Amino acid sequence: MGFLHQIKESMFAWMEGLAATPHPGWWLFALAFAESSFFPLPPDILLVSLGVVNPSEALWYAAIATAGSVIGGAFGYGIGLKGGRPLLYRFFSETKIHSVERMYDRYNAWATGIAGLTPIPYKVFTIGGGAFKINFRVFMLASLLSRGGRFFAEGILLFFFGAPIRDFIYEYFNWLSLAFVLLLVGGFWLVHHFGKRASVENSAV
Repeated sequence: MGFLHQIKESMFAWMEGLAATPHPGWWLFALAFAESSFFPLPPDILLVSLGVVNPSEALWYAAIATAGSVIGGAFGYGIGLKGGRPLLYRFFSETKIHSVERMYDRYNAWATGIAGLTPIPYKVFTIGGGAFKINFRVFMLASLLSRGGRFFAEGILLFFFGAPIRDFIYEYFNWLSLAFVLLLVGGFWLVHHFGKRASVENSAV
């Protein structure tokens, strides 16, 4: 465990070091893209580092992270669509795959937006979305809302509070994502509930 923790800390230090490079926005986009399809570490570390250095640009960096993540999610979807279920079983555990499949069975493409509620890596949802042939348009919308909600929540905190909020975000950014996703799921339920109710009333007329 100590060795793995050391590796993780080294990766975090490397990602924070990218904030000092000449074009950190490109690194942020690349990391957000990769994390949505194959990279194990979230881009939040670099986003927070950039926001701490330059709080006035925090929302811009949040937009970059969102764009990279959503486009990367589409790439992951394509990988899953091309490789199908055998690809999932090759790279991910059966437990994770079945958990994602159950969520897609229950919520369809909106399970992509609920990904922040689980410890399952986001890339399992994006690749799984393609493998399970989830509706691509809804998949992309859910991805935009959930990932944008996560990164912009961090960006807003950094914009207003700067460096003092850094440790808070590192410790609680999954909870920030959770709060937004709960709102997303609640909104989806309301639309589905009232849409179904309206449909029943119209058919009765």
